Amino acid sequence: MIPKLWQQLFSRFLKKHHLSQYFLKSASFQKLHQSSFAQKVGKQLSQQLKQSAELTPDQLYTGLGSHSQGLTESEAESRREKLGLNELNHEQPLRWWQHLWYCYKNPFNILLTLLAIVAALTHDLTGTVIITVMVLLSTLLRFWQESKSNKAADALKSMVSNRASVYRRDLSYNQLTEIAQRYLVDLKHHQGHIFEIPTKYLVPGDLIRLSAGDMVPADCRIIFAKDLFVSQAAMTGESMPVEKFAEHHRADEENAMALDNIVFMGTNIVSGVATAMVLTTGNQTYFGALAQSVSSHESSTTSFQLGVNQVSWLLIRFMLVMAPIVLLINGFTKGDWSEAVLFALSVAVGLTPEMLPMIVTSTLAKGAVFLSKKKVIVKRLDAIQNFGAMDVLCTDKTGTLTEDKIILSKHVDVMGNHSEHVLLLAYINSYHQTGLKNLLDIAVLEHADQNVKMEKLRYHKMDEIPFDFDRRRMSVVVKTPSKRVRIITKGAVEEMLSVCGSVEINHQVQPLTPELIQTIQQNSQQFNRDGLRVIALAYREILDDQQDFSVADESNLTLCGFLAFLDPPKASAKTAIHSLQAHGVTVKVLTGDNEYVTQKVCSEIGLAHQHIVLGEKIDLMSDDELKDAVEKYQIFAKLSPMHKERVVLQLKANGHVVGFMGDGINDAAALRSADIGISVDSAVDIAKESADLILLEKSLMILEQGVLEGRRTFANMLKYIKMTASSNFGNVFSVLVASAFLPFLPMLPIHLLVQNLLYDVSQIAIPFDHVDEEALQQPQRWQPQEIGRFMIFFGPISSIFDILTFALMWYVFAANTPEQQSLFQSGWFVVGLLTQTLIVHMIRTAKIPFIQSRAALPLFIMTGLVMCIGVFLVMGPLAEYFKLQALPLSYFLYLPFILLGYMVLIQLMKSFYIKRYGWQ
Repeated sequence: MIPKLWQQLFSRFLKKHHLSQYFLKSASFQKLHQSSFAQKVGKQLSQQLKQSAELTPDQLYTGLGSHSQGLTESEAESRREKLGLNELNHEQPLRWWQHLWYCYKNPFNILLTLLAIVAALTHDLTGTVIITVMVLLSTLLRFWQESKSNKAADALKSMVSNRASVYRRDLSYNQLTEIAQRYLVDLKHHQGHIFEIPTKYLVPGDLIRLSAGDMVPADCRIIFAKDLFVSQAAMTGESMPVEKFAEHHRADEENAMALDNIVFMGTNIVSGVATAMVLTTGNQTYFGALAQSVSSHESSTTSFQLGVNQVSWLLIRFMLVMAPIVLLINGFTKGDWSEAVLFALSVAVGLTPEMLPMIVTSTLAKGAVFLSKKKVIVKRLDAIQNFGAMDVLCTDKTGTLTEDKIILSKHVDVMGNHSEHVLLLAYINSYHQTGLKNLLDIAVLEHADQNVKMEKLRYHKMDEIPFDFDRRRMSVVVKTPSKRVRIITKGAVEEMLSVCGSVEINHQVQPLTPELIQTIQQNSQQFNRDGLRVIALAYREILDDQQDFSVADESNLTLCGFLAFLDPPKASAKTAIHSLQAHGVTVKVLTGDNEYVTQKVCSEIGLAHQHIVLGEKIDLMSDDELKDAVEKYQIFAKLSPMHKERVVLQLKANGHVVGFMGDGINDAAALRSADIGISVDSAVDIAKESADLILLEKSLMILEQGVLEGRRTFANMLKYIKMTASSNFGNVFSVLVASAFLPFLPMLPIHLLVQNLLYDVSQIAIPFDHVDEEALQQPQRWQPQEIGRFMIFFGPISSIFDILTFALMWYVFAANTPEQQSLFQSGWFVVGLLTQTLIVHMIRTAKIPFIQSRAALPLFIMTGLVMCIGVFLVMGPLAEYFKLQALPLSYFLYLPFILLGYMVLIQLMKSFYIKRYGWQ
């Protein structure tokens, strides 16, 4: 079986590029992978990769027309023009006609199209035209809104792209400048002839450098590797990383994924460093071929889309039940079955919330535009609503709660005395590290003075042992000025003590006794209590003739001192956390840092810090114990990536909608598991790939604004659904009553269609409406059962006043014969349209409308305009065309009382409903 990790990572890609739900079912995937893909594509690709794996580096360079120092820029450009960009076809935006079709194909538009065809077959030209206009209006508005949103999102996405470190040879100064301009490279930060360029510009033959945190950008052959571990879960389902080497050890291996020196697009580097040659790019990769093989299937359904679909089908089922009842009643009571069919079709159209897709898209697009102005890149529109539903935010500490500008505060020996020797060793370690340089390394490099930088030149690097999250340390091996070989190791204090056998005090080396260990730990913890993060530094001399170095050499080291770093809390963190908590979002800190530093920072920003759960305790907890712990405590420290993921999954299992904010490789698993993953532009590739939202500025204040915008978006969608459902139900109920007793139709099909078209036009402004502050205080979720209850509760209220209107027209204005039916129908047309439009203002808020809560100006204008048009159609020169007639002026004396009574009763029923059921 393909495990959950496959689904979490690869589904992100599939959702983003509209690929297949087929992928997300492990049995289906295995069937696909083992049959059609393996037979048609897999064998050929596997054979090509196997051949590349068996070549020597020189043979590989020759075969790909490359060089041990990489391609020249002109060679790379020529290949790019011939082969295209390193992108999958599905990453390209839809063509306009494909996008237009996508906007059209929803259940409501298809249903309306069928109704238009039936109307045309029954020679109802007017009905055909009006239904067609409604479909075009819904489709074109959605197309326009999505196009505008996509342009805004693409402009921001172009600022965030995964990058690869690529080698270029034979570069002149002019070519350096050209590269800087073309790829937006800062020449101050390039190393030799290695540049970071967007991965889409890679071509076969490019030589690239990989390190921890990188997404593998293409199918590549490893040329050099040092402790290289790769997560292939996205391709194979293996939960454990696999080690890769520069040589292929198993000549008889037929499985491409098991080749020792081949890495694949879509996988990611867990630890170690490598130099690799790009073999294939884009659709020619293993990943690309696999994606192409299922491009014809539907994209997976998100929880947000599931909620919309549930509501949509609730309304459609209601229409499928009520329309036939209207048909039968009118057919039997009036005897004109052709007229009854047309009337039932009109009722069906009236019951169809055809503007729902446009309203949903418009509100989400408006949210995306709002967030884009706050420098938030929305990778999936649905994520905006998830923001509103989020009730738990898990966040890393460094850079989110703190300033993300770490400075080296102290460099001391084990007894706490200032030491330049410790700084020198730390500088040499950080300078020669080629793996993932974190903020601590940068702080060390920036702190050193010119003397240390010059002294560093006397040390020559021989090897390195990269960092990983199990050891929590890394080492470099150098040759000292005295020609001795020395390993210099830095890492977390506890992990460093476990591999040290001696300690340097006052330049004297002595055994590391339990008493000294206790003293060292106390000194370290005191720094932690002061809010400083502590890294230990150690070294050992190694035999001169040793050539290969590994983790086993990190033993019997001599502890020489500590580096203490300061990362102060952000000034805005306390305010942001209190604001999130005030809006019903609980903030929990999940960090790999130690408990003392975490406790200090959390105490300063106002989080409950009396009790901290450590990763080692999580290992010992059962699921039931963890279920209680994640609810009770807010701070979790010394966590591994799997600990973070387990906490997030447990919170979700407890019924929470969980957001996770992180930027490191250790956050990737949790980002994938969360309902909404949030990362930053400066994050490692795998973190950005796993996230739903990317912040160009790392700030909790932006998150709070995103939460409110998500709730505002959801509230406006819910308004339309509630209003449409309740008014539709009321109209049908009134039609049933009138049809049973009147000798003529209460309203002609054309009247129902025009009324529905006008009402839908008034709803265009809903995405821009205000939302009451009370509606933003708590997380919101889809509750289809509440919408059904709301529809049945409020719908019949309008029927009461419809029946009063029937009585008014029948008894007061004598519209009680077939000859006077147009007068009757005109009277109900006006009342029906005005009450249907007024309900927008009544139900948009739990408060008293117009007094305590007023709609936004666009909604005021649209509803007012539609009400005026409705009266004009009856009283103006177009009345005869629509088979209406002018109403007596005395009618307008009664009309305000009907409308006022309707509004008062709605408000009274609202108060009762809120007391009993609440108001979402």
